[in-house]
Amino acid sequence: MTASRSARQRKAVAEAGPLATVRIDVDGEQQLVYKIGCSVCVVKNRSAWSAYRPGGDNGFMAAMDRWIFHLTEKHPGADAPCLAFLPAAQQRLHERREQVATDPPA
Repeated sequence: MTASRSARQRKAVAEAGPLATVRIDVDGEQQLVYKIGCSVCVVKNRSAWSAYRPGGDNGFMAAMDRWIFHLTEKHPGADAPCLAFLPAAQQRLHERREQVATDPPA
């Protein structure tokens, strides 16, 4: 059985750590949309840094990977349970880059 949206959000909040703001919404196609933001960092347009990824579990993993990379780059001393997944996030990034490099041009 698939976890409820609120259960997924509670899990994401717990894993992302204290610097994160986490929301899981539903888009027009009834897909979950994962939004993980930084409560400290502001980007050029004066809004908070955030990762926005639609889609089931892959969307969660993609948003959490972006958050993990943000934490390691901008907040190296931060402590969050998701940082335990840094090696797996780096591996997924490496695989995506390899896939892009080997895909024939469209």
